[in-house]
Amino acid sequence: MAFFTTLYSGSSGNCALVEEDGKFLLVDLGKSCRAAAMALKGLELAPSGLMGILVTHEHHDHVSGLPVFLKRWNAPVYGTAATLEELARRQLVRPNTSLTAADGKQLEVAGFGVESFSTSHDSAGCCGWRITTPKGKTVAIATDLGYVSEEVMANLYCADVVALEANYDEYMLSRGPYPPYLKARIASQRGHLSNDECAAALLKLMDNGCIRYSLCHISQENNAPMLALGTLQAAMTAAGMDPEAVQVQAALRHQPSPGYRW
Repeated sequence: MAFFTTLYSGSSGNCALVEEDGKFLLVDLGKSCRAAAMALKGLELAPSGLMGILVTHEHHDHVSGLPVFLKRWNAPVYGTAATLEELARRQLVRPNTSLTAADGKQLEVAGFGVESFSTSHDSAGCCGWRITTPKGKTVAIATDLGYVSEEVMANLYCADVVALEANYDEYMLSRGPYPPYLKARIASQRGHLSNDECAAALLKLMDNGCIRYSLCHISQENNAPMLALGTLQAAMTAAGMDPEAVQVQAALRHQPSPGYRW
């Protein structure tokens, strides 16, 4: 049985987990080593089961926990070449850490198939990840992207679980406290996805048969979990779809989400 969850999600830190038979991969490590270790303990997962860390990009809320974590558990790290170069330059990984550039390659990590795909964000080399467990279950993760490209959609299709960013509500962002330059950055094609943009992408995936979703990286200032969920439900209803026909979770900000076992 496969398991997907987020250990925490949002601008204060991001980390997702894909597990099967006690072996697991982490996607990003954006809070302290202690926070990650406590979350894994709560899920009854031993750090010895960690097979690798997949990094989406080098922003603080995705990698701040790496330096201390890798001192305790020197797991291999995967990312785009540009991201790995930035991690090394900033000394966020140890000199003896195994670093493997993905950049669209299909790699095997302890029986897991992993493949990166490009996402549009203002970072060195941002990517999403498509992960296939040893028993053939598939999870696709795309956070921190300004728009959903054809490449992103191609990698989300036919996944058993899709974790996609629903960062901001357009009205809340426009009326919120952020300065104009930051609002423009968030809403740009190298920023983040709105609830409406996320919902539009998920409707296409639902037409293709995917039934499990996690709404990730929900802004504390410009969004709310119930608002993100409500936007998707309204879009489904308007399209003549039954909101009860799929499973959707809003990822929790500071603790592991219930996740999916299947």
